[in-house]
Amino acid sequence: MTIGPQFVEELSQALSLRRVSDGMAMLDKAEGAWAELSPSQPNATELLLLIAQWVDVGYRDHHLLDGLLVRFPTESRRKLPLDDYLRLRMVEGFRALSAEEVDTAVEILDFVLRAEPGTADDHLLTVAHFWKGRAHRKKGEYELASKEIVCAREQAQKIHEDAVFTSVIQIHESWLLFQKGLRKEALRLLSHAEVTLKNTDHFLARGNIESARGRIVRRSGEYAKALEHFERAVDLYSAGNPGHRNLARALVNSAYVKRLLALQLRKRIDARALKPDQARGEHQASVVPAAMASTLRSRYQQLCDEAITQLRQARKIYATQGYAGGIGAVTVNSGYLHLDGGDIDLAAREALEAYRIGHEKNDQILMARARILQAATENAKIEEQLGEEVDIALHANHAKQFSDEALTLAKHTQNLRLLAAAYIARGMTEANDFFQDWELARQSVGEATDLIGVGENDHLQDDLAALKTRIMRASGIDDTLRGWSEGMIGGKTFQQVTEEFAEIVIPKVWQREGRKISRVADCLSISPKKVRRILRRAGLLNSANSSNLR
Repeated sequence: MTIGPQFVEELSQALSLRRVSDGMAMLDKAEGAWAELSPSQPNATELLLLIAQWVDVGYRDHHLLDGLLVRFPTESRRKLPLDDYLRLRMVEGFRALSAEEVDTAVEILDFVLRAEPGTADDHLLTVAHFWKGRAHRKKGEYELASKEIVCAREQAQKIHEDAVFTSVIQIHESWLLFQKGLRKEALRLLSHAEVTLKNTDHFLARGNIESARGRIVRRSGEYAKALEHFERAVDLYSAGNPGHRNLARALVNSAYVKRLLALQLRKRIDARALKPDQARGEHQASVVPAAMASTLRSRYQQLCDEAITQLRQARKIYATQGYAGGIGAVTVNSGYLHLDGGDIDLAAREALEAYRIGHEKNDQILMARARILQAATENAKIEEQLGEEVDIALHANHAKQFSDEALTLAKHTQNLRLLAAAYIARGMTEANDFFQDWELARQSVGEATDLIGVGENDHLQDDLAALKTRIMRASGIDDTLRGWSEGMIGGKTFQQVTEEFAEIVIPKVWQREGRKISRVADCLSISPKKVRRILRRAGLLNSANSSNLR
């Protein structure tokens, strides 16, 4: 089969309309011809860039490009017209992005965008901005990512680019809006993109929409709803390409949510396992019949088992593609599941492996997450009193080293939630049984609190609440109130002191008023919404049961 201008035009049209199955069928049928692509062929670089875009849509993977790029050696490139050379560099930029060589990708794509004005066609510039924005996002450089993605979208709209590609760009733009705390705007963009894409067989983009929705609602603590979105994403990705890395990512996200649901269940099991004489002063509904407790424990184990299974599936997909960053994400999530289950040593090994992967790829986000997990494992060893006194000191110093490194790494990104998690890890270390540095722990609480956005009610709030509880129990409420009465507020604003006071008083009143939110609101003359918010931040209420405790 000979590849001529008509084939290139038809393949380009299929891409523009996102007739994915048609385009992939065309590529499969013509593989013998394009696999022998050479610089001397007409439209060679145009076809090569087109194939790279099809890989981005879900056709096979980036390894396909390696065999094509080697057919354009250095000596042949010198003879290429500038527009052909820029297309070739574009393909190398995308290949670098797909291979996790994000710094190289940014450098190459920046070169293309800085080429002499008028040398590159408008569509090429649109794609260059789009790919460069994704590279910055991968690095945690969200401001730069947003700038490039918005440029891509505006460029597409200005040149009347097809509506489908504009919608694909908006999926990425929505996530960056959400990173800025613009949740409603992000969801609105996703809905707009879905209207355009729902009648196409672009399963990758449609799966991305569901995956993004899952991550957005997860952050507000709506775990069951988030799980539904991730399950739909898994179905969509599977329909398109069962071996695609985005399917693995959706499996990791699903496993992550199942772990969070399991932790909520365990909290209920622990709270309701109190004996009647231990539950004095608490609502008697907190004591659960044995049968119900057994059901909760079974569901807890089921969620953990399902999460582990999904992580194994994701690891297989990532391993097949050699995607180290994905394997690192799987490893971190596995580590937390092992830590939850009490296997601290295995969790520590997983954390170390995740850090090694992140270091190899210069992935500062992965390295920071690994260090946070390592700090957690060391603090768990202290809590379990594993070893002699000298061992406890060693674990404490390791925890401090890991949490400090996590903080440094997180500060090199614009990922505010990662930074908040690093501050919480440092606070947990300062508040462990070895250091017991309550003032520094309080400072970490303040830093983390400022970083968690309004309306966020997920595991970070739970972790922050646990840290606050630990500090309060150890340092004493009386000491805190006495310090305030003497004007010692530790550099806090009046609003911060007011919030801390509310976190002390409201849970106590809630207990005395039979755990009825409406009674607390009436008693203190405040809104039920604020009562719920304070109780959630204190770890006493979650979004699943708040509506039942009026």
